[in-house]
Amino acid sequence: MKKQIAVWAALTAVTLLMTGCTAETPPPAVAPAPATPTEAVATAPEPAPAPEAARAAAYRKWGVEPLPAPPAPPAVKPVKRAPGGPVPVISDIPTTDKVVFLTIDDGAEKDPEFTRMMDELGVPFTMFLTDSVISADYGYFDPLVAQGHGVANHTLTHPNLRTLSPEAQRREICGQQEKLRKRYGTAPRLFRPPYGNWNEATRAAAGSCGIDAIVLWRESMQIKNMQYQRGDRKLRPGDIVLAHFRGPAELKGRTMTEMTATLLRKIQEQGFTVARLEDYV
Repeated sequence: MKKQIAVWAALTAVTLLMTGCTAETPPPAVAPAPATPTEAVATAPEPAPAPEAARAAAYRKWGVEPLPAPPAPPAVKPVKRAPGGPVPVISDIPTTDKVVFLTIDDGAEKDPEFTRMMDELGVPFTMFLTDSVISADYGYFDPLVAQGHGVANHTLTHPNLRTLSPEAQRREICGQQEKLRKRYGTAPRLFRPPYGNWNEATRAAAGSCGIDAIVLWRESMQIKNMQYQRGDRKLRPGDIVLAHFRGPAELKGRTMTEMTATLLRKIQEQGFTVARLEDYV
């Protein structure tokens, strides 16, 4: 009996060895668990700031609250020169929109920070340029043109046009038309006489040079304050505002960007925003 049990045990051991049942089986491979939502967020790239947030940050950088977006341009421009008619002379635009129009004259100060400011804020303005003060560095104005700001005529040498003959006035205006056309690709449609001085000979000369409007102003920005033509000292819809390319020497130590920030705050305080002049003329 003992022999039978021993034989049976031996046969069982051999059988188990042949089938591999006594070998240690490796555990099955386990696929890595999918990333949890928290892990996915942690490894995702940072989203770009929303346009409005980026715009607000740019305004804060320059010390100004964001201006409201201007309304859509009118379908029909409220200021138009009739075919063959005299050139309109305007100080404001007929509109009920709470917008004003920013114009900057001469071009003497060429502050790269101002170029950066206008690029970041996206505030439209029109440059009335005088050749005698921009010719040493035409290139300064290239990025401003590329940003979409308007180029307009402010004569070759900034004279008091009322003291000049009709032909001399024509040379000042048409000569600057041609220089600006060659430099920036398009002949200006708008003209501002230096000091705001003009007469009927000015109007005739401007018309012969292809000008669509003579642009004056209702308010002008000084060093820290706005100078108003009306007694109520308030902006009105459609007002044209004058400023200059000026630096610390003319602004008692203030920079052009500081002057511009002050101007924008004064516009905003009265509930206005800035629109593009060329969309209305």
